[in-house]
Formats: sequence, structure tokens, C-alpha cells
Amino acid sequence: MPIFSHAPDIWADFPDLTACALTIDGVRATADVTRHLDHFSAEAARRLEGTSEGDLPEIQAWRRSFSKMGLKPTQYRCASEALLRRFKKEGSLPQIHPLIDLCNAISIAFAIPIAVFDRDQIDGDLLVRRATGAERYLTFGGEIEQPEPQEVIFADASRNAHARRWTNRQSATSAIRPETTRALIVAEAQHENGAGDVARLHATLVDTLGAVWPLAGRSALLTADAPRFPFD
Repeated sequence: MPIFSHAPDIWADFPDLTACALTIDGVRATADVTRHLDHFSAEAARRLEGTSEGDLPEIQAWRRSFSKMGLKPTQYRCASEALLRRFKKEGSLPQIHPLIDLCNAISIAFAIPIAVFDRDQIDGDLLVRRATGAERYLTFGGEIEQPEPQEVIFADASRNAHARRWTNRQSATSAIRPETTRALIVAEAQHENGAGDVARLHATLVDTLGAVWPLAGRSALLTADAPRFPFD
């Protein structure tokens, strides 16, 4: 059975990391998630009242981690910050697929990045690790990129990079499509209260996704002592 995990050096280099993962089956692109989107969007709007997304502790922690990775945090942003910036500017997020829309809404409510992968497009284990420079990343424009050596990526057994710069950008290879039925969802945080917030986010994902797609599968909180999550 394939395993999702973070490499030991990732846990060592980023000791504040906390994460959760879950699987979901029976995904349908026709599901109605409007009620849930409204609820989580309202929570995101409440959190942004009188402040900037960059002042949220969840976002500040990812900015520090991006700086530690040698990335300019105002050039490369974690996914939740990018979504919050768009939400604050436009008042809503684009609707792509009900599963993506729901995870994006939960992401902005918690200010924690959530990655969603089509499990059928992942070859073997999926590992958050530093790149060797030999991996292949497919952009949404159809171009092939090669991650920089030591860049933090999500890599499978065939050296497909399913995300670049950790939580910055996912790949088209495992993007959710109308025909997707099985997904792997990963959320990660690095702020001071991350363990508690990820636990709450984990429970929210399980409850909300299970209400829309009853075939929600296994789920787990991940730590350096328990880093492995079987996902198929």
C-alpha cells in the first residue's frame, strides 16, 4: 500500500511542522457545496476584518519557512496566503470543482494550506522531500519544469513532483478533474498553535467532506514520531 510521509530531514529542519492527511472516495463533480462555502468564507472574512492576511500567525510561520528555504516569501507564497489575498481582493474564490472549492474555503477559514491530489495519478509512495534536480513537474500550462536541487517538493516513486516549493504550487499531473473519484488531502501548518489548529482542521475536513461524500476514507494526524499515512 502506498504511503504519504515527510522525509526525516524535513521534520528535523522544520520542528514546528504539524500535518494531517485523509483519503476520500466516491468524489462527484456534481455535488452541491454552496452552503459549506458560504460558512467557511464568512469565517475567513471575519478573520480578515481590520487586518492583513500577512499578519495572521499561520501565514507568518510559512513566510519564515519560505525564507529558511531560500525563497523570497513575497514572491513565493504558500497556497493559503495566495487564496486569502485573492479572497480579500475579490470577495470570493473561483469555482473549479466542488472538492477543490470546499478545501479552498476551509483553507482560507483556517489560513492553513491544503493540498488535494487525484490518488490515481500518484505512482507509489508520495514523499515530501528535498529535490535531487532529476524530478519532473508538469505546469497547468502543459510545460515541464525541473525543480531546483534541495527544493522541497511532493515526489512520487516515478520522480513526478506533485508540488513545488512545498506549499506554493501543485502540479497538473495530479490535479482534481471532473472524472476524479479518489483523492488524497494533506494539510500542513508551522505556527505556534499549529498542532491544535490542525487537529481542528482535521476534524472539520472529516465532518464536512463526509457530509458531502459519504465514502470518506481513513485519516490521521501526522507527527515526527508517527509520520506515515497509508493512502490506498
